[in-house]
Amino acid sequence: MAKQEVIAMILAGGQGSRLGVLTELVAKPAVPFGSRYRIIDFPLSNCTNSGIEAVGVLTQYQPLELNSYIGNGHSWDLDRNNGGTYILPPYLSQVGNDWYKGTANAIYQNIPFIDSYEPKYVIILSGDHIYKMDYLKMVESHIRNGAEATIAVIEVPWEEASRFGIMNTDETGRIIEFEEKPDVPKSNLASMGIYCFSWDVLREALIKDEANPDSRNDFGANVIPGMIEAGYAVYTYAFEGYWKDVGTISSLWESNMDLLTDPSLINLRDLGWTIYSRNPQRPSHYFGPESNVDNIAITDGSEIFGECHSTIVSYNVVVEEGAVITDSILMPGSYIEAGAVLTRCIVGMDTRVERNVRATPDEADGLDLFVNDKLCKDGITVFAPNLVIKEGTKIVGNSMIGADHARKYPQYVEEVPHYSRMEVSL
Repeated sequence: MAKQEVIAMILAGGQGSRLGVLTELVAKPAVPFGSRYRIIDFPLSNCTNSGIEAVGVLTQYQPLELNSYIGNGHSWDLDRNNGGTYILPPYLSQVGNDWYKGTANAIYQNIPFIDSYEPKYVIILSGDHIYKMDYLKMVESHIRNGAEATIAVIEVPWEEASRFGIMNTDETGRIIEFEEKPDVPKSNLASMGIYCFSWDVLREALIKDEANPDSRNDFGANVIPGMIEAGYAVYTYAFEGYWKDVGTISSLWESNMDLLTDPSLINLRDLGWTIYSRNPQRPSHYFGPESNVDNIAITDGSEIFGECHSTIVSYNVVVEEGAVITDSILMPGSYIEAGAVLTRCIVGMDTRVERNVRATPDEADGLDLFVNDKLCKDGITVFAPNLVIKEGTKIVGNSMIGADHARKYPQYVEEVPHYSRMEVSL
């Protein structure tokens, strides 16, 4: 392989359990976002816009759709002769490793891949964040500081700082202490889970971490705190743009709604920093003569005959006349029949909501069979992919409806074959 000064490694193998039914059959980075994207589009697009040509994508949990979506990286201009995009699943080697045990172990298992490019610097990225960042500016900061590791940080409100890994620094920006979700934070500089390392230093640290039987083999829990304690030059890189970890139902919904309430937060029409995606070729979207829409994001192949207000409408979606959708996300292939009323809902791929279904935060006499207060809050209701929600069903807010409910409550929910999702996706 051709030598590359900088390569990127995207950690995309997490289960995403906090997204519940949305990630039962797909990896979290493959979950749709906005009207035309997947979450993985953001780090991949950032790489190509930053001029990084060699990208490894580390997959593990439910990788089929994610692998198929990324392909050879052509949609992100990452099918290069001197680099390219590589899908890196775990594998059984002579030393016995198989499943990735943690984020650091995942990189450790791919040391031979990284070595083949002889890089000076390695960028470690997460596959489940929504943001636009020039990674080479982070590398420049890393070099300027004489750093051995650089951690991207963002200022968060002080009242929220205890939810994050917090970096405490000296006046030069060098990290002197890392605190994981401190009760009383000393700083509001939160780690974004985006790292730049000098490869020779990281390589040595990974080997040492792997040899420690007490380690969780995790960057945030073990490798980075260990480097700080050992006196390595670990610095922060301050990021001031939009960034959202969409690892929960609420954050996924909020980030989608941000596109509608203030598109300037993350400008997806910026031709100077394009967010690319692998979109199927579809006919133009269509608004019926009686349709009523405002403040929506819509993409090709969708047909709106009813009402859509402050809603994300993905490709291949149909909203029949008489349906009313408000503050919701309609993922690819979803079909909403006449008379349905949905408010604060996330409708999974290829799910059909039949006539006169009602799912709103304050639904009177609605079913509470599907309430999941651990994952859903703020009245948001989530429908898994590949379901049929039966005619006339009423559902209260904070519900999450999945395939298992189809077996328990067939009078309300039916599961349909999910073969069509791959067709819709590609």
